[in-house]
Amino acid sequence: MEIFDSAELLDRDAITEIQLKRLKTTLARTRKCDFYKKRLDDAGIGENSISSPDALENIPFTTKDDLRSQYPTGLLCVNQNEIVRMHCSSGTTGSPVAICHTQNDINSWADLMARCMYMVGVRKEDVFQNMSGYGLFTGGLGIHFGAERIGCMTIPAGAGNSRRQIKLAKDFGTTVAHILPSYALILGEHIRNMGEDPADYPLKIALVGAEPYTEEFRKRLETLFNMKVYNSYGLSEMNGPGVGFECLQQNGLHIWEDAYIPEIIDPVSGKHVDDGEIGELVMTSLCREGMPILRYRTRDLTRFIPGDCECGRKHRRMDRILGRADDMFIVKGVNIYPMQIEQVIMTFPEVGQNYHILLENDGLGDVMRVQVEIRDEYFVEDMRILHNLQKTIAQRLRDEILVTPKVDLVENNSLPRTEGKAVRVTDSRQKK
Repeated sequence: MEIFDSAELLDRDAITEIQLKRLKTTLARTRKCDFYKKRLDDAGIGENSISSPDALENIPFTTKDDLRSQYPTGLLCVNQNEIVRMHCSSGTTGSPVAICHTQNDINSWADLMARCMYMVGVRKEDVFQNMSGYGLFTGGLGIHFGAERIGCMTIPAGAGNSRRQIKLAKDFGTTVAHILPSYALILGEHIRNMGEDPADYPLKIALVGAEPYTEEFRKRLETLFNMKVYNSYGLSEMNGPGVGFECLQQNGLHIWEDAYIPEIIDPVSGKHVDDGEIGELVMTSLCREGMPILRYRTRDLTRFIPGDCECGRKHRRMDRILGRADDMFIVKGVNIYPMQIEQVIMTFPEVGQNYHILLENDGLGDVMRVQVEIRDEYFVEDMRILHNLQKTIAQRLRDEILVTPKVDLVENNSLPRTEGKAVRVTDSRQKK
Protein backbone atom coordinates (compact mmCIF):
# COMPACT_ATOMS: atom_id res chain seq x y z
CA MET A 1 0.00 0.00 0.00
CA GLU A 2 1.41 3.37 -1.05
CA ILE A 3 0.66 6.18 1.38
CA PHE A 4 1.02 9.95 1.53
CA ASP A 5 0.87 10.27 5.31
CA SER A 6 1.90 7.81 8.04
CA ALA A 7 -1.44 8.56 9.77
CA GLU A 8 -3.07 6.33 7.17
CA LEU A 9 -1.42 3.32 8.87
CA LEU A 10 -2.75 3.98 12.38
CA ASP A 11 -4.39 1.01 14.09
CA ARG A 12 -7.61 1.34 16.09
CA ASP A 13 -5.87 1.78 19.45
CA ALA A 14 -3.67 4.56 18.06
CA ILE A 15 -6.68 6.25 16.43
CA THR A 16 -8.58 6.21 19.74
CA GLU A 17 -5.58 7.62 21.61
CA ILE A 18 -5.14 10.47 19.13
CA GLN A 19 -8.87 11.23 19.10
CA LEU A 20 -9.02 11.51 22.90
CA LYS A 21 -5.98 13.79 23.05
CA ARG A 22 -7.20 16.05 20.27
CA LEU A 23 -10.78 16.08 21.54
CA LYS A 24 -9.61 17.44 24.91
CA THR A 25 -7.58 20.10 23.12
CA THR A 26 -10.60 20.97 20.95
CA LEU A 27 -12.92 21.25 23.97
CA ALA A 28 -10.49 23.63 25.65
CA ARG A 29 -10.28 25.65 22.46
CA THR A 30 -14.06 25.90 21.96
CA ARG A 31 -14.41 27.45 25.42
CA LYS A 32 -12.75 30.55 24.00
CA CYS A 33 -16.04 31.46 22.28
CA ASP A 34 -19.11 32.39 24.32
CA PHE A 35 -21.45 30.11 22.36
CA TYR A 36 -19.65 26.87 23.13
CA LYS A 37 -18.60 27.90 26.63
CA LYS A 38 -22.25 28.31 27.58
CA ARG A 39 -23.24 25.10 25.77
CA LEU A 40 -20.61 23.06 27.57
CA ASP A 41 -21.27 24.65 30.95
CA ASP A 42 -25.02 24.05 30.64
CA ALA A 43 -24.33 20.39 29.81
CA GLY A 44 -21.94 20.03 32.72
CA ILE A 45 -18.97 19.29 30.47
CA GLY A 46 -15.77 20.29 32.22
CA GLU A 47 -12.13 19.85 31.33
CA ASN A 48 -12.03 16.38 32.89
CA SER A 49 -15.47 15.18 31.73
CA ILE A 50 -14.22 13.34 28.65
CA SER A 51 -12.25 10.16 29.35
CA SER A 52 -12.83 8.48 25.98
CA PRO A 53 -14.15 9.45 22.54
CA ASP A 54 -17.38 7.58 23.40
CA ALA A 55 -18.14 10.25 26.03
CA LEU A 56 -18.77 12.59 23.12
CA GLU A 57 -22.45 11.62 23.41
CA ASN A 58 -22.74 13.86 26.46
CA ILE A 59 -21.95 16.96 24.41
CA PRO A 60 -24.94 18.75 22.79
CA PHE A 61 -25.33 18.70 19.01
CA THR A 62 -24.48 21.70 16.86
CA THR A 63 -26.96 22.45 14.08
CA LYS A 64 -26.89 24.62 10.99
CA ASP A 65 -29.28 27.01 12.72
CA ASP A 66 -26.70 27.35 15.50
CA LEU A 67 -24.05 28.29 12.97
CA ARG A 68 -26.37 30.77 11.30
CA SER A 69 -27.15 32.38 14.64
CA GLN A 70 -23.44 33.06 15.17
CA TYR A 71 -22.82 34.55 11.72
CA PRO A 72 -20.41 36.06 10.90
CA THR A 73 -17.73 35.49 13.57
CA GLY A 74 -19.52 34.41 16.73
CA LEU A 75 -17.81 30.99 16.73
CA LEU A 76 -14.25 32.28 16.37
CA CYS A 77 -11.88 30.76 18.93
CA VAL A 78 -8.89 32.91 17.94
CA ASN A 79 -8.38 36.60 17.34
CA GLN A 80 -9.72 37.65 13.95
CA ASN A 81 -6.23 38.81 12.89
CA GLU A 82 -5.18 35.13 12.95
CA ILE A 83 -7.77 34.25 10.27
CA VAL A 84 -6.34 33.99 6.75
CA ARG A 85 -9.41 32.78 4.87
CA MET A 86 -13.14 32.35 5.18
CA HIS A 87 -15.61 30.28 3.21
CA CYS A 88 -19.33 30.73 3.24
CA SER A 89 -22.39 28.72 2.39
CA SER A 90 -24.85 29.97 -0.19
CA GLY A 91 -27.43 30.95 2.37
CA THR A 92 -30.28 30.12 -0.03
CA THR A 93 -32.53 28.93 2.78
CA GLY A 94 -31.65 31.51 5.38
CA SER A 95 -28.71 33.34 6.83
CA PRO A 96 -25.37 32.11 5.48
CA VAL A 97 -22.84 30.07 7.42
CA ALA A 98 -19.28 31.41 7.58
CA ILE A 99 -16.33 29.13 8.37
CA CYS A 100 -13.00 30.79 9.17
CA HIS A 101 -9.52 29.25 8.92
CA THR A 102 -6.09 29.99 10.35
CA GLN A 103 -2.99 29.23 8.30
CA ASN A 104 -2.53 26.00 10.24
CA ASP A 105 -6.14 25.07 9.38
CA ILE A 106 -5.44 25.62 5.68
CA ASN A 107 -2.23 23.57 5.84
CA SER A 108 -3.96 20.69 7.63
CA TRP A 109 -6.82 20.75 5.12
CA ALA A 110 -4.40 20.61 2.17
CA ASP A 111 -2.60 17.64 3.76
CA LEU A 112 -5.88 15.76 4.26
CA MET A 113 -6.92 16.41 0.68
CA ALA A 114 -3.54 15.31 -0.66
CA ARG A 115 -3.88 12.14 1.42
CA CYS A 116 -7.23 11.44 -0.26
CA MET A 117 -5.99 12.04 -3.79
CA TYR A 118 -2.79 10.05 -3.34
CA MET A 119 -4.85 7.13 -2.02
CA VAL A 120 -6.64 6.74 -5.38
CA GLY A 121 -3.50 6.95 -7.47
CA VAL A 122 -2.96 10.66 -8.12
CA ARG A 123 0.75 11.39 -8.45
CA LYS A 124 3.09 14.27 -9.16
CA GLU A 125 3.24 13.28 -12.85
CA ASP A 126 -0.51 13.78 -13.31
CA VAL A 127 -2.22 16.78 -14.89
CA PHE A 128 -5.12 17.76 -12.65
CA GLN A 129 -8.06 19.79 -14.00
CA ASN A 130 -10.36 21.26 -11.39
CA MET A 131 -13.85 21.64 -12.89
CA SER A 132 -15.35 22.82 -9.61
CA GLY A 133 -16.35 26.30 -8.55
CA TYR A 134 -13.92 28.54 -6.71
CA GLY A 135 -14.69 31.49 -4.46
CA LEU A 136 -16.82 31.05 -1.35
CA PHE A 137 -17.55 27.41 -2.27
CA THR A 138 -15.00 25.12 -0.59
CA GLY A 139 -14.78 22.41 -3.25
CA GLY A 140 -12.58 24.28 -5.68
CA LEU A 141 -9.84 25.60 -3.41
CA GLY A 142 -9.84 22.56 -1.13
CA ILE A 143 -9.00 20.09 -3.86
CA HIS A 144 -6.81 22.62 -5.68
CA PHE A 145 -4.38 22.87 -2.76
CA GLY A 146 -4.43 19.10 -2.30
CA ALA A 147 -3.32 18.62 -5.91
CA GLU A 148 -0.57 21.22 -5.52
CA ARG A 149 0.55 19.57 -2.28
CA ILE A 150 1.10 16.34 -4.23
CA GLY A 151 2.91 18.33 -6.91
CA CYS A 152 0.52 17.91 -9.86
CA MET A 153 0.32 20.38 -12.67
CA THR A 154 -2.97 21.98 -11.62
CA ILE A 155 -5.44 23.64 -14.00
CA PRO A 156 -7.95 25.85 -12.09
CA ALA A 157 -10.59 25.64 -14.83
CA GLY A 158 -13.52 26.34 -12.53
CA ALA A 159 -17.09 25.23 -13.16
CA GLY A 160 -18.96 25.10 -16.48
CA ASN A 161 -17.96 26.30 -19.97
CA SER A 162 -17.79 22.84 -21.51
CA ARG A 163 -15.99 23.88 -24.68
CA ARG A 164 -13.19 25.42 -22.62
CA GLN A 165 -13.02 22.35 -20.36
CA ILE A 166 -12.66 20.06 -23.38
CA LYS A 167 -10.00 22.24 -25.01
CA LEU A 168 -7.94 22.41 -21.82
CA ALA A 169 -8.17 18.66 -21.33
CA LYS A 170 -7.02 18.01 -24.92
CA ASP A 171 -4.28 20.65 -24.98
CA PHE A 172 -2.67 19.73 -21.66
CA GLY A 173 -3.45 16.02 -21.54
CA THR A 174 -5.56 16.08 -18.37
CA THR A 175 -5.37 12.75 -16.54
CA VAL A 176 -7.29 13.60 -13.33
CA ALA A 177 -10.43 15.71 -13.00
CA HIS A 178 -12.58 16.97 -10.15
CA ILE A 179 -16.16 17.20 -11.39
CA LEU A 180 -19.81 16.94 -10.40
CA PRO A 181 -21.21 13.54 -11.45
CA SER A 182 -24.18 15.07 -13.29
CA TYR A 183 -21.91 17.51 -15.12
CA ALA A 184 -19.57 14.68 -16.15
CA LEU A 185 -22.40 13.17 -18.19
CA ILE A 186 -23.15 16.56 -19.74
CA LEU A 187 -19.48 16.93 -20.67
CA GLY A 188 -19.52 13.50 -22.27
CA GLU A 189 -22.51 14.57 -24.37
CA HIS A 190 -20.62 17.66 -25.58
CA ILE A 191 -17.67 15.51 -26.63
CA ARG A 192 -19.93 13.10 -28.52
CA ASN A 193 -21.68 16.02 -30.24
CA MET A 194 -18.23 17.08 -31.46
CA GLY A 195 -17.93 13.70 -33.17
CA GLU A 196 -15.39 12.41 -30.65
CA ASP A 197 -15.37 9.53 -28.20
CA PRO A 198 -14.95 10.51 -24.51
CA ALA A 199 -13.11 7.23 -23.94
CA ASP A 200 -10.30 8.43 -26.23
CA TYR A 201 -9.37 11.24 -23.82
CA PRO A 202 -6.40 10.69 -21.47
CA LEU A 203 -8.58 10.97 -18.35
CA LYS A 204 -7.90 8.06 -16.02
CA ILE A 205 -9.27 9.29 -12.67
CA ALA A 206 -12.30 11.39 -11.75
CA LEU A 207 -12.91 12.69 -8.24
CA VAL A 208 -16.63 13.26 -7.80
CA GLY A 209 -18.89 14.47 -5.04
CA ALA A 210 -21.12 17.38 -3.96
CA GLU A 211 -24.33 15.59 -4.98
CA PRO A 212 -25.70 12.11 -4.27
CA TYR A 213 -25.57 9.51 -7.02
CA THR A 214 -25.86 5.75 -7.33
CA GLU A 215 -23.43 2.96 -8.14
CA GLU A 216 -25.26 2.53 -11.44
CA PHE A 217 -24.53 6.17 -12.25
CA ARG A 218 -20.84 5.67 -11.42
CA LYS A 219 -20.59 2.69 -13.78
CA ARG A 220 -22.02 4.81 -16.58
CA LEU A 221 -19.35 7.44 -16.04
CA GLU A 222 -16.56 4.88 -15.90
CA THR A 223 -17.71 3.28 -19.15
CA LEU A 224 -18.28 6.61 -20.91
CA PHE A 225 -14.75 7.93 -20.27
CA ASN A 226 -12.94 4.62 -19.71
CA MET A 227 -11.70 5.88 -16.34
CA LYS A 228 -12.05 5.15 -12.64
CA VAL A 229 -14.47 7.27 -10.63
CA TYR A 230 -13.90 7.77 -6.90
CA ASN A 231 -16.41 9.11 -4.43
CA SER A 232 -15.45 11.94 -2.13
CA TYR A 233 -17.17 13.52 0.83
CA GLY A 234 -16.80 16.85 2.49
CA LEU A 235 -18.77 19.74 3.87
CA SER A 236 -17.88 23.35 4.50
CA GLU A 237 -18.50 23.04 8.22
CA MET A 238 -15.70 20.42 8.39
CA ASN A 239 -13.34 22.32 6.03
CA GLY A 240 -14.77 21.06 2.76
CA PRO A 241 -13.56 18.14 0.63
CA GLY A 242 -11.10 15.74 2.25
CA VAL A 243 -13.25 14.51 5.14
CA GLY A 244 -13.70 11.10 3.57
CA PHE A 245 -12.61 9.43 0.37
CA GLU A 246 -12.72 6.08 -1.35
CA CYS A 247 -9.57 4.01 -1.71
CA LEU A 248 -8.73 1.84 -4.70
CA GLN A 249 -11.19 -0.78 -3.44
CA GLN A 250 -14.17 1.55 -4.14
CA ASN A 251 -15.98 0.02 -1.17
CA GLY A 252 -16.84 2.86 1.16
CA LEU A 253 -15.22 6.17 2.03
CA HIS A 254 -12.48 6.25 4.66
CA ILE A 255 -13.06 9.03 7.19
CA TRP A 256 -9.76 10.39 8.52
CA GLU A 257 -10.36 9.75 12.19
CA ASP A 258 -7.19 11.47 13.32
CA ALA A 259 -8.85 14.71 12.15
CA TYR A 260 -12.55 14.00 12.79
CA ILE A 261 -14.82 11.95 15.02
CA PRO A 262 -17.76 10.60 13.01
CA GLU A 263 -21.03 9.31 14.47
CA ILE A 264 -24.17 7.86 12.92
CA ILE A 265 -27.37 8.67 14.80
CA ASP A 266 -31.07 8.07 14.47
CA PRO A 267 -32.32 11.41 13.03
CA VAL A 268 -35.33 11.38 15.38
CA SER A 269 -33.97 10.10 18.70
CA GLY A 270 -30.41 11.36 18.31
CA LYS A 271 -29.08 8.02 19.61
CA HIS A 272 -26.28 6.05 17.99
CA VAL A 273 -27.30 3.31 15.56
CA ASP A 274 -25.48 0.03 14.98
CA ASP A 275 -22.83 -0.33 12.29
CA GLY A 276 -24.51 -1.11 8.99
CA GLU A 277 -27.69 0.77 9.93
CA ILE A 278 -28.57 3.94 8.00
CA GLY A 279 -28.73 7.16 9.94
CA GLU A 280 -27.59 10.78 10.02
CA LEU A 281 -23.89 11.56 9.98
CA VAL A 282 -22.61 13.71 12.86
CA MET A 283 -19.08 15.15 12.73
CA THR A 284 -16.65 16.70 15.22
CA SER A 285 -13.50 18.46 14.04
CA LEU A 286 -10.26 17.68 15.90
CA CYS A 287 -7.60 19.80 14.20
CA ARG A 288 -9.28 23.15 13.67
CA GLU A 289 -7.94 26.25 15.41
CA GLY A 290 -10.03 29.08 14.03
CA MET A 291 -13.52 27.63 14.28
CA PRO A 292 -13.74 24.10 15.70
CA ILE A 293 -17.20 22.52 15.63
CA LEU A 294 -18.60 19.91 18.02
CA ARG A 295 -21.05 17.19 17.00
CA TYR A 296 -22.36 18.87 13.87
CA ARG A 297 -25.55 17.37 12.46
CA THR A 298 -24.83 17.15 8.74
CA ARG A 299 -28.34 15.97 7.72
CA ASP A 300 -26.53 13.54 5.37
CA LEU A 301 -27.79 9.96 5.45
CA THR A 302 -25.30 7.12 5.35
CA ARG A 303 -24.04 4.13 7.38
CA PHE A 304 -20.81 2.80 8.78
CA ILE A 305 -19.57 -0.19 6.79
CA PRO A 306 -18.69 -3.01 9.22
CA GLY A 307 -15.34 -4.76 9.09
CA ASP A 308 -11.91 -3.82 7.81
CA CYS A 309 -11.12 -2.59 4.32
CA GLU A 310 -9.00 -4.78 2.06
CA CYS A 311 -6.67 -1.83 1.49
CA GLY A 312 -5.34 -2.24 5.03
CA ARG A 313 -6.35 1.18 6.42
CA LYS A 314 -8.16 1.03 9.76
CA HIS A 315 -9.94 4.39 9.52
CA ARG A 316 -13.68 3.76 9.52
CA ARG A 317 -15.57 3.60 6.29
CA MET A 318 -18.93 5.13 5.58
CA ASP A 319 -21.19 4.31 2.67
CA ARG A 320 -21.82 6.83 -0.10
CA ILE A 321 -24.28 9.55 0.88
CA LEU A 322 -27.71 8.08 0.28
CA GLY A 323 -29.40 11.46 0.38
CA ARG A 324 -30.17 14.17 2.89
CA ALA A 325 -32.73 13.97 5.61
CA ASP A 326 -34.09 17.15 4.01
CA ASP A 327 -34.34 15.50 0.56
CA MET A 328 -36.90 12.94 1.62
CA PHE A 329 -40.41 13.46 0.33
CA ILE A 330 -43.60 11.66 1.27
CA VAL A 331 -46.07 10.29 -1.26
CA LYS A 332 -49.17 8.48 -0.01
CA GLY A 333 -47.58 8.03 3.39
CA VAL A 334 -44.37 6.48 2.03
CA ASN A 335 -40.94 8.01 2.66
CA ILE A 336 -39.03 8.25 -0.63
CA TYR A 337 -35.52 9.47 -1.51
CA PRO A 338 -34.49 10.57 -5.03
CA MET A 339 -31.58 8.11 -4.91
CA GLN A 340 -34.06 5.23 -4.84
CA ILE A 341 -35.49 6.43 -8.14
CA GLU A 342 -32.07 6.82 -9.76
CA GLN A 343 -30.92 3.42 -8.58
CA VAL A 344 -33.75 1.78 -10.50
CA ILE A 345 -33.89 3.75 -13.74
CA MET A 346 -30.13 3.77 -14.33
CA THR A 347 -30.17 -0.02 -14.66
CA PHE A 348 -32.11 0.29 -17.93
CA PRO A 349 -29.80 0.57 -20.97
CA GLU A 350 -32.52 2.50 -22.80
CA VAL A 351 -32.43 5.34 -20.27
CA GLY A 352 -30.40 8.43 -21.18
CA GLN A 353 -28.47 10.82 -18.97
CA ASN A 354 -31.20 12.76 -17.20
CA TYR A 355 -34.40 12.35 -15.24
CA HIS A 356 -36.72 14.51 -13.17
CA ILE A 357 -39.30 13.85 -10.46
CA LEU A 358 -42.48 15.93 -10.36
CA LEU A 359 -44.72 15.86 -7.29
CA GLU A 360 -48.25 17.07 -7.95
CA ASN A 361 -51.74 16.95 -6.50
CA ASP A 362 -54.60 16.09 -8.86
CA GLY A 363 -57.32 17.10 -6.38
CA LEU A 364 -57.76 13.53 -5.18
CA GLY A 365 -54.31 12.98 -3.75
CA ASP A 366 -50.57 13.11 -4.38
CA VAL A 367 -49.20 12.06 -7.75
CA MET A 368 -45.55 11.31 -8.47
CA ARG A 369 -44.47 11.68 -12.09
CA VAL A 370 -41.02 10.54 -13.19
CA GLN A 371 -39.74 12.00 -16.46
CA VAL A 372 -37.07 9.80 -17.99
CA GLU A 373 -34.91 10.61 -21.02
CA ILE A 374 -34.55 7.79 -23.54
CA ARG A 375 -31.47 7.39 -25.70
CA ASP A 376 -31.92 8.26 -29.36
CA GLU A 377 -31.36 4.71 -30.59
CA TYR A 378 -34.20 3.46 -28.39
CA PHE A 379 -36.67 6.26 -29.01
CA VAL A 380 -38.49 4.47 -31.82
CA GLU A 381 -41.78 5.12 -33.54
CA ASP A 382 -43.23 1.77 -32.45
CA MET A 383 -45.36 2.90 -29.54
CA ARG A 384 -45.78 -0.66 -28.30
CA ILE A 385 -42.07 -0.88 -27.50
CA LEU A 386 -42.08 2.44 -25.66
CA HIS A 387 -45.27 1.53 -23.81
CA ASN A 388 -43.78 -1.75 -22.60
CA LEU A 389 -40.62 0.05 -21.46
CA GLN A 390 -42.73 2.65 -19.68
CA LYS A 391 -44.71 -0.08 -17.93
CA THR A 392 -41.59 -2.02 -16.92
CA ILE A 393 -39.92 1.05 -15.42
CA ALA A 394 -43.07 1.89 -13.44
CA GLN A 395 -43.30 -1.68 -12.10
CA ARG A 396 -39.63 -1.74 -11.08
CA LEU A 397 -40.06 1.59 -9.32
CA ARG A 398 -43.10 0.32 -7.48
CA ASP A 399 -41.16 -2.71 -6.27
CA GLU A 400 -38.53 -0.37 -4.84
CA ILE A 401 -40.56 2.50 -3.37
CA LEU A 402 -43.97 0.80 -2.84
CA VAL A 403 -45.74 3.56 -4.78
CA THR A 404 -46.67 3.34 -8.45
CA PRO A 405 -45.50 6.50 -10.23
CA LYS A 406 -46.53 7.83 -13.59
CA VAL A 407 -43.59 7.42 -15.96
CA ASP A 408 -43.12 9.80 -18.90
CA LEU A 409 -40.57 8.80 -21.56
CA VAL A 410 -39.08 11.86 -23.20
CA GLU A 411 -36.51 12.46 -25.91
CA ASN A 412 -32.84 12.56 -25.07
CA ASN A 413 -31.50 15.99 -24.04
CA SER A 414 -35.04 17.38 -23.65
CA LEU A 415 -35.03 17.90 -19.86
CA PRO A 416 -33.50 21.05 -18.38
CA ARG A 417 -29.76 20.85 -17.68
CA THR A 418 -27.44 22.72 -15.40
CA GLU A 419 -23.67 22.78 -15.10
CA GLY A 420 -24.09 23.03 -11.33
CA LYS A 421 -25.74 20.57 -8.97
CA ALA A 422 -28.58 18.71 -10.65
CA VAL A 423 -32.13 19.57 -9.53
CA ARG A 424 -33.93 16.23 -9.39
CA VAL A 425 -37.22 17.04 -7.67
CA THR A 426 -39.91 19.68 -8.24
CA ASP A 427 -42.64 19.67 -5.62
CA SER A 428 -45.67 21.70 -6.70
CA ARG A 429 -48.05 20.24 -4.17
CA GLN A 430 -47.73 23.24 -1.84
CA LYS A 431 -49.11 25.46 -4.57
CA LYS A 432 -52.38 23.59 -4.77
